[in-house]
Parts: sequence; structure tokens; C-alpha cells
Amino acid sequence: RIMKVLIIAEAGVNHNGDIDIAKKLIHAAADSGADYVKFQSFKASKLVSEKAKKAEYQRNNLKGDRDQSQFKMLKKLELSDDDHIALLKECKKAGVKFLSTAFDVEGLDYLISLGIDLIKIPSGEITNYPYLKRVGELGRTTILSTGMADASEIKRATDVLIKNGLRQSDLTVLHCNTEYPTPMEDVNLKAMNSIADEFGVSIGYSDHTLGIEVSVAAVALGAVVIEKHFTLDRKLTGPDHAASLEPDELGAMVKSIRNIELAISGDGIKRPSSSEKKNIFVARKSIHIARDLEQGHLLTNEDLIPLRPGDGISPMNWNEIIGKTVTKNLYQGHKLSAKDIE
Repeated sequence: RIMKVLIIAEAGVNHNGDIDIAKKLIHAAADSGADYVKFQSFKASKLVSEKAKKAEYQRNNLKGDRDQSQFKMLKKLELSDDDHIALLKECKKAGVKFLSTAFDVEGLDYLISLGIDLIKIPSGEITNYPYLKRVGELGRTTILSTGMADASEIKRATDVLIKNGLRQSDLTVLHCNTEYPTPMEDVNLKAMNSIADEFGVSIGYSDHTLGIEVSVAAVALGAVVIEKHFTLDRKLTGPDHAASLEPDELGAMVKSIRNIELAISGDGIKRPSSSEKKNIFVARKSIHIARDLEQGHLLTNEDLIPLRPGDGISPMNWNEIIGKTVTKNLYQGHKLSAKDIE
């Protein structure tokens, strides 16, 4: 089971089919502090029919491209075997783990042959029975995205995975919305926790919103995996650039997540922390004398005032002090002690 928040920087197809851009993306992911940089491994001919049209967001993000064909768009974004080997080497050099998403059984087996230690099931394959069956048989640590799915579809998919050999403890399910960018009112982040309650699995969030705050909020709510698209430049032409973070934003997201990770790592017991104990006397008050008093005086409310520092008699003992007798002359501003009264 994943303990530290696993951060996947999703390069996806933002390399635009250019291996040099892909390598730059790897270094940007490594510099950000992400754990994995993820690409997509597919053959267009095995992914879409030649008649399949582009999604609306793809058409919007590729305004200059009149061609409606999803096949032609994806064909340009394929990574060859040589590309995969080159990217694996580049990841080793940069110090970030390589990950890729496959879209068919052949692609899964290919990625396993490259030594991938983690399987990422994209949202679109949640209803792909042969694919899910193969993932189950492989029995690796698996992350399932659930964009466009309802609870019954998640149930059917996880059942296939587990019946075919995947251990429940090796599965993390990501809440996700497959709209690029996702409108804030459609995030429905509480659904992530519903998934945890209903399926007894680790949870995470695959984030297609603009900005970093939803990913950070997801970690505060218990996400152990965050996946986020990034690009070298949002203005580049391509289907996913517009809904992606730029490198400096990716770095800010990772830093924020690591901070939240520390902030929620306590045991939940409310008590002074080691760093704040030194401030107790500074910030709290003790009972002081409000005006000059003579020996033998009976203390009243008007004789006393709570003032800092808090290293004397606590004002919470106020009622026990009222009516006591002063044992010596006391002057305004004096910090009351037990030997001053009887």
C-alpha cells in the first residue's frame, strides 16, 4: 500500500510527438520533485477506429486543425519502441521514475517487458474487460482512474481486477473528472472519500482542473496518489496543453503537497507541540496586583489584573484568590505568588 503521497506528473501526449520535448518534460518533472513522469503508450490503430471523431475539448484545443479525425491526431503522438528506451534512460539520468499508460493488452505486456513497476489504468479503459482481466493477472501495484464512471462501474471493474489475481491492498482508485479543464463545480471531491468507504481501497485524485488547489485539498482529505497533467508551455498546440500546469506550477504543487503531508501526519491528539511549548509563558497571563496594597488587605476583584507572562498563578484560579489576606505590602504590577497570601 502506498503511504507517502505518490505524485505522478502526467506528460501524456504533451511531447507533441517530439522526443526532445519529451526529454525536457522528464527533466521538468524531476526538477519539480514529482515521483513519476507518465507518458502514454499506444498504437493509434489499436486505440481508435479511423472514423472516431475528436472530443470537444480536443477540437477546442486544436482550433487550427480542421481535421476531425481522432486517429490522425493520435497517430502523430505515438511513441516508438526506440522512443520508450530513450525515455527510460533519460528518466534514470534525471532521477525520476518512468511510467506510461497502455490502452490495450499488448501495450500492457510491452510496458511490463520494460520493467514498469506500476500499472496505471486510464479512465477510458474502466469498461475494457480483456484489459482489466490482464491487469488483474499481472498482479502489480495498480492505480485505476474513474473519470466518467459511476459507483456501479467502479465495482464491476474492481471485481474483475480482484477476481483475476490483484490484491485489494495493491489497488488505489483515483477519483477523476474527464473534462479538460474540469469546472470547479464538477470536481465533487467528496466522491473520492465515498470511493474509500464503499470499496475499502486507497484513494487518490487525477486532477484536470486549472491550478493546484484541488490536488492539495485532495491530499488533505486523504488522497495517497495525485496525478496532474503538465506541459512546458500551455500555449503549445495539442489536445492537453491548455489544461496542464507549467513547470513552476508543478513545482509549487509538489511543495504544497509535501507540506500538507507533514501537516496531517500527526497522531490527532490535541496537546502543545514541542515547537510551541516555549511560548506558553510568553502568551498566557498570571495574576498581578492592580494597585498598591497594604499588609492584611483582603483581596477583591478590583485588586487583581491578569497580565503576561504566564509563569505565576493562573487567572483560572481567580476565585480561590479572592478573599485571601495579603501577607505583606504589595505594589501595583507585582506578580502574585503563593507566599504573598494566606
